[in-house]
Amino acid sequence: MSGWPKWLKDDGSVVSCFEKVKVMEENLGEIRQMTQDAFEDGLLMEVSEAQMREALHRMVDELVNPYGRR
Repeated sequence: MSGWPKWLKDDGSVVSCFEKVKVMEENLGEIRQMTQDAFEDGLLMEVSEAQMREALHRMVDELVNPYGRR
């Protein structure tokens, strides 16, 4: 992935705090690497690529917002 998008708040305004954006991008970079590693491990263990992608998508879809809808 070539860079992350501008981060937006629910009201559509841009998250402009440098530290917040930096933390968000670092966190997602780490998650991306861990996910890539798990994906490659699955492929090396002969798990179907389609099934690995489905499992990863499902994992993201099942994330819970502990703060509720704002």
